[in-house]
Amino acid sequence: MTPTIDLSADGRHVGDLRVKWSDNAVPLGYHPVPIVSLKCGAGPVVLMFGGTHGDEFEGPAALMRLVGSLDLENITGQIIIVPALNAPALQDASRVSPIDGVNLNRAFPGNPQGAFTEQIAYYVETELLPMADAAIDLHSGGKASVFAPCSLPTRTADADLADRNLALARVFGLPLIWVLGGLNDQRSLNSAAARAGVPMIAAELGGGGGVDPAVTDATEAGLYRVLRHLGILHGELPRCGVPRMVTLVSSDHSLYAQSEGIFDRQVSAGRSVKAGQFAGRMHHVAEPRRTSEDLRFPVDGFVLAHTNRGYVRRGDLLLLIAQDTD
Repeated sequence: MTPTIDLSADGRHVGDLRVKWSDNAVPLGYHPVPIVSLKCGAGPVVLMFGGTHGDEFEGPAALMRLVGSLDLENITGQIIIVPALNAPALQDASRVSPIDGVNLNRAFPGNPQGAFTEQIAYYVETELLPMADAAIDLHSGGKASVFAPCSLPTRTADADLADRNLALARVFGLPLIWVLGGLNDQRSLNSAAARAGVPMIAAELGGGGGVDPAVTDATEAGLYRVLRHLGILHGELPRCGVPRMVTLVSSDHSLYAQSEGIFDRQVSAGRSVKAGQFAGRMHHVAEPRRTSEDLRFPVDGFVLAHTNRGYVRRGDLLLLIAQDTD
């Protein structure tokens, strides 16, 4: 995997990361992953990723706003923007790559001689992250789910890195922070940044498979706050309110479909709930003689995300439940 631009050069440069992968669509060429470098002299370097999952559009939209509005003369350091890290998936509006069926955010640390998606993960972990002083990976719930908008710092074994992750999350300015702990997947970009010692946040920005203007506006504002926090852009850093902080304590606290049917949801993401509270009802429409089943929350908590699917199957996440943390 090679870039078509010189990432060490000053100026505004727009090009591709070339992923060599021979298939029926591209037998002898390459699959392009767009990349933008905005560099003005020595200074901090920040990586910004969108489209890690191809059905999550708020992040790429906010990043393209930055590409169009950032003025090179106002920058000290470098901003590297990859608005569609999993470009084939984004074009296909698919969570996983249509080329190899792999989930990019479950492919790190990758493999330079591996499948298409593994090559992207390897390049990010071994080439891009070592260049960076900070990184941001923008997600949403995609077509399958909807999240309460939040930033995601990782609680690492390195306490200093954990503090810097949390500082980025606070500066990003969303009213909710989801602290990633022991249940975080070690194959994610967050985990790759932790291995590289690079301060990083991800963000979950709503979802549903479209572009919510209010969420995208908040994302764009958060990116500008991070750039000022890092000293890449000058200007006063706007004050943010005190965020609510949550974490996942146990997968047993969340609700998953135990049968197939229509989930008649009664609670949305962003709500506090109590143990025993009515969460919704499963209607077994394929078995109309079967009585519909009431579902209740097993614990007190906070609904971090809800499914965006009406018809669900066994094992589908219905409601993701987190607990408050400090």
